[in-house]
Amino acid sequence: MSLLLPFTSLYLPLKTLFYSLLPMKKLTIAVAATLMLASCGKKELKLNENNIDKIVAAMTLEEKAALITGVGMDSGEEGLTATIGAQAELVPGAAGSTHSIARLGIPATVLADGPAGLRINPTREGDDQTYYCTHFPIGTLLASTWNQELVEEVGKAMGNEVLEYGADVLLAPAENIHRNPLNGRNFEYYSEDPLVAGKTAAAYVRGVQANGVGTSVKHFAFNNQETNRTGNNAVIPTRAIREIYLKPFEITVNESDPWTIMTSYNKINGTYTSESEDLVETILRGDWGYKGVVMTDWYGGKDAAAQMHAGNDMLQPGRPSQYHQIIDDANAGKLDMKDIDRNVKRILQYIVRTPRFKGYKYSNKPDLEAHAAVTRQSASEGMVLLENRRQALPLSDKVKSAALFGVTSYDFIAGGTGSGNVNRAYTVSLVDGLKNVGINTDANIEKLYADYKAKVEADKAAADAANPNKNMLMNFLPQPLPAEIIPTPAQIVAAVRANDVAIITLGRISGEFLDRTVDNFNLSKEELKLIQTVSRAFQAAGKKAIVVLNIGGVIETASWKNIPDAVLLAWQAGQEGGNSVADVLTGKVSPSGKLTMTWPINFADHASSKNFPRAEQFKLDLSTFMGTEAEKQAPRETYDYTNYREGIYVGYRWFDKEQMKVSYPFGYGLSYATFEYSNPQVKVDGKDVTVTVDVKNTGNMDAKEVVELYVSAPAGALDKPVQELKAFAKTSSLAPGASETVTLKFAADDLASFDEAQSAWVVDPGTYKIMVGASSRDIRANATVDIEASVRKVSDVLKTVPFID
Repeated sequence: MSLLLPFTSLYLPLKTLFYSLLPMKKLTIAVAATLMLASCGKKELKLNENNIDKIVAAMTLEEKAALITGVGMDSGEEGLTATIGAQAELVPGAAGSTHSIARLGIPATVLADGPAGLRINPTREGDDQTYYCTHFPIGTLLASTWNQELVEEVGKAMGNEVLEYGADVLLAPAENIHRNPLNGRNFEYYSEDPLVAGKTAAAYVRGVQANGVGTSVKHFAFNNQETNRTGNNAVIPTRAIREIYLKPFEITVNESDPWTIMTSYNKINGTYTSESEDLVETILRGDWGYKGVVMTDWYGGKDAAAQMHAGNDMLQPGRPSQYHQIIDDANAGKLDMKDIDRNVKRILQYIVRTPRFKGYKYSNKPDLEAHAAVTRQSASEGMVLLENRRQALPLSDKVKSAALFGVTSYDFIAGGTGSGNVNRAYTVSLVDGLKNVGINTDANIEKLYADYKAKVEADKAAADAANPNKNMLMNFLPQPLPAEIIPTPAQIVAAVRANDVAIITLGRISGEFLDRTVDNFNLSKEELKLIQTVSRAFQAAGKKAIVVLNIGGVIETASWKNIPDAVLLAWQAGQEGGNSVADVLTGKVSPSGKLTMTWPINFADHASSKNFPRAEQFKLDLSTFMGTEAEKQAPRETYDYTNYREGIYVGYRWFDKEQMKVSYPFGYGLSYATFEYSNPQVKVDGKDVTVTVDVKNTGNMDAKEVVELYVSAPAGALDKPVQELKAFAKTSSLAPGASETVTLKFAADDLASFDEAQSAWVVDPGTYKIMVGASSRDIRANATVDIEASVRKVSDVLKTVPFID
């Protein structure tokens, strides 16, 4: 195991750190006195779930403004936060909290990051106890399991840590669409397909909230790039808004009832999402019936009054300027008190559900050992076997020694950076994972990389010393990995002689704040040469070469995937990553993960590549969360605004429409077993369609299979994708020769397309083709079903606007 560096205990996301350094406008002594003396002369009234309206009526305007705006990042200084209480210290390292109002029995509640596990400080001043949390697999890996029950179990373990460490809401999951493979935050998002994203997020929410704590589904919505994320205007046609980008959130709201939802930083068709009444009140609450709290992302939006009117109930982490604006605008009649009272009521309805309100005595001692077992098992189930020639995997029992190549082999990446980071006690390296299953690693090759790492670190330290004025915030951005090194011919020859197999690990750092570059998508010349050199040397000796991808998003594979004997996509598997990889390599677990996004042959094959930011073209300025040009310029496409010209044709919908070859299709993944599909049956019961299919393990190992159901619609008034995923399921572990009848269900309404002219979801009548398969391009069984026409009207908002030229 490789222990984490001490500085991780001081980690704060860049957005939190940056704003905590800003000077904060203090409240006047008079306002502070008003808050403290508000209870004088009044009959005691304490919050409970049955008197919320009375509490709202009893609150002063100042108290309401305080509850709405959060405690801020400046909790230790005098002013609003000191007056109400330093709530951020309730759970050190938590991202934010709400104000307590003692006279009314309103406690503070604690909000904490993040999608891969609870993120709080692991150590506390004057306290010998540690407060480590479990680093679970990243979002892309969890989604790649296609196993909602498993994701729910991960959520339950995660939620238990939230509960036992004293937090009330986990600021997760994140479910924005993989519009483009270069999005820097794809690692914590789930898929290019809205059904997979929505179902995965719903399972996550159900699991976490089973503990009596809340979640905050994010980033609502259209947060599909990190470049200028706080200012970018996403210009999206209405049909794509409804069918692609809002659909995951709609599914999650309907299937899991998240306590809170977090609005995104960006604009939608010219309006900040947190200030969009159309998005928050009309669609989320009106069309979908959502009853929970809506909060901003940290410092999101510009106009507090507009956010209040839009139904964005809570402004996090809260700034004194927002507090003052709410009071001033309310007193001036610019902000309706009805909007304030409505939002305060929603916050109070949330508070009475929390463990802190209920007086839960948290232990600070969750079962981290049990949760480590959960992360190990879930990680192995989400890994995707991309290539496996001549049954290179699983490794035979005769394999006792391995030569590990690639810098990431010795510095395994558990997950992403930013708010998605988790302060865990350890990360199991690939070296330790292999040793735990009885495979030793080549000490000479290991020393080669250890010496290289020491040199890289020494060079970095020297560079930092030579630049003492370097902005400290740079340390919190995703840091590039060292360039790969190529062992000498003599070193490779010695490794071939001394070892049974070669394992080459390629890594990519995933993180908030920065989008990836095309160079990061492609392999470097050193990486390609490493694969070629090592693979050919071992293969010439009759031995296998395996590539392990320790990455958070899609990379180029078409040019090299046929060189090694096998390619395992391990993703970033959390703190037990080395053990999980070893479980799959040795056959303890048969891989059953499948891709939730298309892997193109070239980056430019994606429709959105023509209008997605190239991060290398924009100068990073740390006066914002994301880069901006130092000099003012005319609005720039993909920076100040992004035209979503591809509309609904995202991911496989685009590649199918264009009949374009891909490196790996959506839904693809190999197994150590093989499966036969047969006997498809379709049953229509009212508005529900049920499809069953028999799946048989025709291989010689126990294994699970993901079964995917696609539907092709008859011709209608609207252009339709060639096929769309409408249901999926995963078998239990099937023994060789065993069969299982898999049931897949969807509603007739799920077949609807959004017709902007009618502002309605429209199902065309006719015969629909049902295709059941192992991927979007590997259909194993076919059927048809006749569906009647239907039209479901919704609010006529978020209308298409012209693209910006």
